[in-house]
Amino acid sequence: MSSVSAREEPHHSEGSDLSSSHEREQTPSWEPRNLCAALESASRRTSLHERQIKDLESKLTLELSNSRAIENLLHEMFNSIRQTSERAHFASNTTVPHIESSLEEDLVVLNELEEQLPEVGSQIRDIRAVYDRGRDKARDLMASLEWLNTPISQRLRAIIFTPNAPVSKKWKFAVRALFTLVFCMCMWIAWITLRGAVRAHRQRLMWGERLMS
Repeated sequence: MSSVSAREEPHHSEGSDLSSSHEREQTPSWEPRNLCAALESASRRTSLHERQIKDLESKLTLELSNSRAIENLLHEMFNSIRQTSERAHFASNTTVPHIESSLEEDLVVLNELEEQLPEVGSQIRDIRAVYDRGRDKARDLMASLEWLNTPISQRLRAIIFTPNAPVSKKWKFAVRALFTLVFCMCMWIAWITLRGAVRAHRQRLMWGERLMS
C-alpha cells in the first residue's frame, strides 16, 4: 500500500506541474506593445462613440425642434377647429333659425304676390293703354299747335300739294277744288289777256302799215 501510494504521488506531482504551466500560458502577458495597441483601439472606440453621441444629439435637437413645430401647428389647428366648431354651433343655434324664419316670411310674401299678380298685370295693362292714349293725344296736340303756328300760305301749300296736312278729307277736297277753280280762272284770264294783246299787236302793225302806204 505504501509503495502504491508512493508511486502515485509522482504522477500527481507531474499533473500539478502541467496544470500550472497551462495556467501561466493562458494568463495574458502585459507587454508595452500590446498595451499601446489596446489604448489606441480604446481611443478609437471612444472617439467613434463621441461622434455617434454628437450625431445623436444633433438628431435629437432637430427632432425636438420638429416636434415643437408640429406641436405648435397642432395647437393652431386645434384652436382653429375649436373656433370653427364654436362658429358652427353659433350659426346652428342663431343664424339658421333666423334664416328659416326669414325664408318663411319670404314664402308668405311670395304667395301673396302670386295671388295679386293677375290683378297687378291687368292694372299695368290699363296704365299702359292710358299712357299710349295720352301720348297719342299729346302728339296730336303738338302737331295741331305746330299746324296753327304755320303761316297760311304754307298751310295751303301743304293741303294742296302734300298728303300730310293734319286736316280732314273734306277740307282737303274743298281747298283743292277751290285751288283748281282759281287756277283755271287765272289760266283763262291769262289766256284771254294774252290773246287780246296778240290781237292788238297785230291790229297796230296793220294800221301802221296802212299809214306808211
